[in-house]
Amino acid sequence: MAGIDYLERIPNNVSLAENRRLRRALEEWQPKFLEWWTDMGPHGYQAKEVYLRTATSVDAQGWAQFGYVKMPEYRWGIFLAEPEPGRAINFGDHKGAPAWQEVPGEYRGVLRRLIVTQGDTEPASVEQQRRLGRTCPSLYDLRNLFQVNVEEGRHLWAMVYLLDAYFGRDGREESEALLERRSGDRDKPRILGAFNERTPDWLSYFMFTYFTDRDGKYQLASLAESGFDPLSRTCRFMLTEEAHHMFVGETGVGRVVQRACELMREHKTDDVRKYGGIDLPTLQKYLNFHFSVSLDLFGSEISTNAANFYTMGLKGRFEETKKNDDHQLKTATYPVAELDGDRIVTREEPALPSLNERLRDDYVEDCARGVARWNQIIQKAGIDVELKLPHRAFRRAIGGFAEVRVSPDGRVLSEAEWDAKKHEWLPTEEDQAYVQSLMHGVTERGRFANWIAPSARGINGQPLDFEYVRLA
Repeated sequence: MAGIDYLERIPNNVSLAENRRLRRALEEWQPKFLEWWTDMGPHGYQAKEVYLRTATSVDAQGWAQFGYVKMPEYRWGIFLAEPEPGRAINFGDHKGAPAWQEVPGEYRGVLRRLIVTQGDTEPASVEQQRRLGRTCPSLYDLRNLFQVNVEEGRHLWAMVYLLDAYFGRDGREESEALLERRSGDRDKPRILGAFNERTPDWLSYFMFTYFTDRDGKYQLASLAESGFDPLSRTCRFMLTEEAHHMFVGETGVGRVVQRACELMREHKTDDVRKYGGIDLPTLQKYLNFHFSVSLDLFGSEISTNAANFYTMGLKGRFEETKKNDDHQLKTATYPVAELDGDRIVTREEPALPSLNERLRDDYVEDCARGVARWNQIIQKAGIDVELKLPHRAFRRAIGGFAEVRVSPDGRVLSEAEWDAKKHEWLPTEEDQAYVQSLMHGVTERGRFANWIAPSARGINGQPLDFEYVRLA
């Protein structure tokens, strides 16, 4: 069992006490992180005790210990999955060679960029969500928000460890910069566009944790295949925490869907806004927005960078070892959606530069399964409505479909056609104002806001009226 030493100033399972240089660098970074957390973490709740989960080991039995803690006192630290004895690189030009325990010199810059880009997403989402606490739909949801936040903070620690441990002065400078950028800042924005979007309400938050955190799952899973073993081990443990974030998103949206259906049946109307619910057409608009934003996170359909990352052995495919091919792909092809005049067609392209699209396909398939579960809620209520993922070319800002006007069902449109219909497909100012009008904090134990159904169960076997956050 990989136990975590909580007696250390920085909890870890990487023998930090034996590496004085690294320990000193991280101890210098720690107060800067705490200052950032105070400034940019959950607003108004820093002194409150929250029923949080903390890892005590990285095995299946010990990574979830529950108890009350104030968020600035959360035991952030550095936790890597157990090493795999004799692990080899499973893909690319170095396939079959022993996994690297140190940074291969020829790939130093590329590897650092991958780690920095992943690391930058972690504090960004905390910044995006920092003001949501005051409008929470329940104490249960408030606690889940804070659990996601502290784990994103720990994921930042994971990337900073890699930068400081393996990249010297450059790594330390990048660690500093991770605390200097700000989500949505005009002068120092976060690296990826989705992490500069506002998260102004809880419906947006649930969509974000379903769609955007799911992108995180696929990016982390690809990096977990890396031939650089410390990165692989770091990402493997991060994935255990990421699962909860997606659970929050899927069940959160599902509960909004359920409540809409309850109000539709009770009042025999589709217009549940009259009764304080979020109607299904509005849910569809928010789904369209967040799905399209998250698709851009995978990058361009055809990418030399993706090909290089794979060939170098730095970033694999989702579940690389389960793929039935040669894991080098130099002569393989892959079907890619492309624009041909005013039509969208599928063409076979070389597999290596198409790796972003392959990962996006895995992601879309996964997203569709959750949408199907939301539709089961609607069907069970006897309502003839179906939520749908829009076409992958809808409202894209990156890749071959960037700035191309495409309808949710995949038709290429003129600018005039788009302008005439976009209000039906994306949240309008009126939609946003309505959703915002519902955002009033509900902090009475066991109570939930009118626009969302209660959770099916509590956390860690606790009842729904448990004091998940001590506000007194």
